[in-house]
Amino acid sequence: MNSLPASGITRRSFLTTSGIAVAFALTRPAFAQLAGGGEGGAGPAIVAPNLPGSLKSWPYLDSWIQLDSSGHATVFTGKAELGQGIRTALLQVAAEELDLGPDAVTLVTVDTARTPDEGLTAGSHSMQDSGTAIRNAAANVRMLLIGHAAQRFENVAEQLTTTGDGHVLAPDGRRLGYGEIAGELSLHVEAIANAPLRQKKEFRTMGTSLARVDIPAKISGGQAFIHDIRLPGMLHARVVRGPSERTRLKLPSAAEIETMPRLFKFVQNGDFAAVVAEREWDAVKLMRRLQASAYELSGATFPTGKVEDVLKSLPAREISILDVAGRPGSAIKTRSARYTRRWISHGSIGPSCALAWLQGDLLTIWTHSQGTYDVRRVAAELLDYPIEKIRAIHAEGAGCYGQNGADDVAAEAAFIAMKVPGKPVRLQWMREQEFGWEPLGPGMATEVEAGLDADNNIIAWKYDVWSNPHNNRPVGAGGVLIGNEVTARFQPPEGRPIPMPEGDGSRNSNPLYDLPNMKVVYHFIKDMPIRVSALRSLGAHLNVFSIESMFDELALVGGIDPLDLRMKHMADQRARRVMQTATEAFGWRGRQKRGPFHGFGMAFARYKNLGAYCAICLEVSVDQNTGRITVHRAQAASDCGEIVSPNGVQNQVEGAIIQSLSWCTREAVTNDETIRTSFDWSTYPILRFLDIPEKIDVIVENQPGQPFLGVAECGQGPASAALANALADATGIRFRDMPLTPEKVRAAIITQ
Repeated sequence: MNSLPASGITRRSFLTTSGIAVAFALTRPAFAQLAGGGEGGAGPAIVAPNLPGSLKSWPYLDSWIQLDSSGHATVFTGKAELGQGIRTALLQVAAEELDLGPDAVTLVTVDTARTPDEGLTAGSHSMQDSGTAIRNAAANVRMLLIGHAAQRFENVAEQLTTTGDGHVLAPDGRRLGYGEIAGELSLHVEAIANAPLRQKKEFRTMGTSLARVDIPAKISGGQAFIHDIRLPGMLHARVVRGPSERTRLKLPSAAEIETMPRLFKFVQNGDFAAVVAEREWDAVKLMRRLQASAYELSGATFPTGKVEDVLKSLPAREISILDVAGRPGSAIKTRSARYTRRWISHGSIGPSCALAWLQGDLLTIWTHSQGTYDVRRVAAELLDYPIEKIRAIHAEGAGCYGQNGADDVAAEAAFIAMKVPGKPVRLQWMREQEFGWEPLGPGMATEVEAGLDADNNIIAWKYDVWSNPHNNRPVGAGGVLIGNEVTARFQPPEGRPIPMPEGDGSRNSNPLYDLPNMKVVYHFIKDMPIRVSALRSLGAHLNVFSIESMFDELALVGGIDPLDLRMKHMADQRARRVMQTATEAFGWRGRQKRGPFHGFGMAFARYKNLGAYCAICLEVSVDQNTGRITVHRAQAASDCGEIVSPNGVQNQVEGAIIQSLSWCTREAVTNDETIRTSFDWSTYPILRFLDIPEKIDVIVENQPGQPFLGVAECGQGPASAALANALADATGIRFRDMPLTPEKVRAAIITQ
């Protein structure tokens, strides 16, 4: 990594070939009650609106930080490590503001018995909410430590400093350790809003690329994922279901099943069935034998037409997102287009898994759900069991990206564990079950009409988006599969739109550009023809794809460079800088085609118009015989506010680019009228190592003193849009319907 201090930028090129703890005055369940802790599913209540981040709901310092007699800090977050590196980044934030070395800080991620309820780990909110809370809580703690030391030293607090190794230092050289102070200092006090933060010139940890704490186990075969957890005397379970959602197996009688060899327990209630064995392979064989039973449809048939036709055939509620009248004028050059995305799987490499263990009257659930507290709520309702006797602990899964099957399998493991008290149960879905039953990212369609005046000003912008709800995450038993299978069935939740500015299908449908005469309408479709829920970036993926594709279409008819058209309509200075940084590093102005079927594309967005800024440029070529797209270079620039870990930001943007290219060129769930038909990696292909860009370069704009902005999802829309724009430049053909498969590209080239 090279540092460019003159411009406040860091960049990286990526080439691919026990002690005495401060006591709690309240228990954590009491904290949950104090904060309206969301036991009813409403989410943590705001009790201190003047405080930043999640301190609004959890204002007491000891809900975030404990110090022991050695001066070691234990820091608590209600957010989960999902592979985005948040354990490392939050540890850095805490270490910096406490002025401790990272090795003197332990971070505890979401655990309903230990950590605050910060709601979902989603929407790139971890740094914005938890990072901000931890930073300010740590600053408060450091302020209290200095204040207490000032009393001991009989000094003014302003004369004291901290040393970076857990001591407060007086001007005369006297030192007092954090551990000694901790024994005399209560942290059960409310944070104040203006505790002094350390400044960039003082930083020891923030702004450095600390080695990721979650990586060693992943590359050494250690216990990295929930799938790796082994508990004493653990039983193995498999759910027995039809091949995909809306199917039901015609199983033999329970009496017959219970005679099967090596079966430890057969669990059945209504349409839910599972086998339990002492060995995992026995559980798999038992499941496969039963899975071979005949099945029948248990719901409506699946739609098989074009995604736009399917969505437009369903009743929709029109929600006005923008209706802005602008300067008068008439368009002399117009474009109209429709863009679509089909239903997408999360494609998690590891199928969903959970463990549950009833010990005495305490049920513990290990889950990789992004909503660990919601797992606890769901289990309490499903089992009709006191919530205070349920503990849910997050353990990282091998892939996530939204609501896959993690919530379902956690509820199922809990249900099975209650049938074998005293025995830990490990339940893992099979690959085909993940593809057949998980909620999908919704299919979407957009329509755009836009026009330019004689001076290439965009004078008209009409935008419509059709989508199902993107967030059907369960907060009660009706939101998981088993809740709709047991005899006492629970009511599924009603799909609702997420209000802007976050939005769901409407996310990023409101352009950040300064456009007159804007009309944006969200056609919210409550009825879901296929089971859907949250997938990374929600509607921002297609909305940015559509907006940024239309900008290039307008630039073409106006005879103007796509970058110039964007800059002409962008007032946000940070957005302008990100686009300038990316295009200058890419060499946009000097780009030259090497021949036919070679081209360049760019795209930009600010995630949710309130998160990180991201601009991406791509250089591609197309094999005219096969339609295969090769991405030679990807140049990105991102601004996510104050930088905690430059390497972490770069990793996130790199990952967003690669995953988005996979969505754009490969991924679409298939089905016929009766079942989903993409059950494995051959029928649901994802980007292979050989297909990732030959070079990815990510520049991180540093914004010292600015609030943290979430970065993990900022590249999803721009990457796909940049690819579509580069493909149009290379082929002269505009592709508007994802995925842009080699077969689709080749067919278009042949018929051109």
